[in-house]
Amino acid sequence: MPLGTLDRSPPPFFKQGPSALSKLMVFSALALFLMVADSRFKVTQPVRAAAATVLYPIQWLAMRPVMGARLAAEYFESLKSAQAAEESARRKLAQQSQRANQVEQLSLENTRLRRLLQLRERIGTPALAAEVLYDAADPYSRKVIIDKGMAHGIEAGSPVIDESGVLGQVTRVLPLISEVTLVTDRDQAIPVLNARTGARTVAYGDPSGQPGSLELRFMASNADVREGDLLTTSGVDAVYPPGLPVARVAKIERRVDTAFARIACAPVALVEGARHVMVLAPIAAQVAARPDAQPSVLPARKGGRK
Repeated sequence: MPLGTLDRSPPPFFKQGPSALSKLMVFSALALFLMVADSRFKVTQPVRAAAATVLYPIQWLAMRPVMGARLAAEYFESLKSAQAAEESARRKLAQQSQRANQVEQLSLENTRLRRLLQLRERIGTPALAAEVLYDAADPYSRKVIIDKGMAHGIEAGSPVIDESGVLGQVTRVLPLISEVTLVTDRDQAIPVLNARTGARTVAYGDPSGQPGSLELRFMASNADVREGDLLTTSGVDAVYPPGLPVARVAKIERRVDTAFARIACAPVALVEGARHVMVLAPIAAQVAARPDAQPSVLPARKGGRK
């Protein structure tokens, strides 16, 4: 092969183009031109709009995890705040309910105390206020313990009343407490007067052991007694002041096989729920003692023997 036919141009690897500095200057000038043109004539605005439209779905998908994490954080934060607010509201509601119950209880106690004071003023008998501490431990008796005793001037046999009527009688006195036997106790008896007819009789605690009941014994079957009659203290026992409400006739059973009627009565006092009571002085302690009889001095007769 003749030498004239050989290609004497350098291989592509060794071909030299524009220098790097020249390219930098050209592209910098082009970038500057495009920036000025875009600022002045808004040349690239349609291109930007098209690119934004094309890239919007990609941006939307890329932002979903971020938005989900943000919403989850807000949800848990709001849930925690809601739970804290609910707990605070429940606590306040419990406090308000407790206060409402206390207000209702205090209002009831205030009403009972007012009625008790009115009853005391109407009786006009020396009295001492007391509070029921607890029921007696004996399940076969109807007795309560009050917070006043011998140190407060309580005497055995003193009548005890609440705001509605006669509650019982003091049967045992200790230095600081006293035992009160209720009118419904089977061993308790109290002389009563029928406020409608004026008939006197005696009310006994129900011997059947049923709490909260009394009975009138030895009443003739044809006796003038009606359901709803009010029985008050007669005062003949020198213990209870006369006129205190004791019970109301609740049930009358007249049998043909006996001459006596069975009359059940319901006490007007709160024998099962009394708390504040009044201890009265017995009538016998208020009655003045009978003066001793003094021997009469006969006048001397005139002209008598010396």
